[in-house]
Amino acid sequence: MKRRDDLVKGTKNILYMGLALGMLFYAVPRLDIGSGLTLPTVFGVVWVVFALMIIAAHLHEILGVEEETKREIAKVKRMKRWQLEQLVRGKRKMLQFRK
Repeated sequence: MKRRDDLVKGTKNILYMGLALGMLFYAVPRLDIGSGLTLPTVFGVVWVVFALMIIAAHLHEILGVEEETKREIAKVKRMKRWQLEQLVRGKRKMLQFRK
């Protein structure tokens, strides 16, 4: 089940990134950028920056940059849960984490 969820998540990220890229390629030639510091120029620059941030976020998820961090956090949570269980059961021996 988890594998299917990962596949759907990856597919959604690819689809949304493709849509954002399509919007960017469609809109950039039509934006009024380069005519000085006017309101349409500021809007165009801000719009392009937001579009690039959306694309970067989807690319970040597709590449799985944070997967190792998520695994480490899950490992620490399991250890803390185990320690709490040992404490509740009355066992005093606790493991120490190395840094």
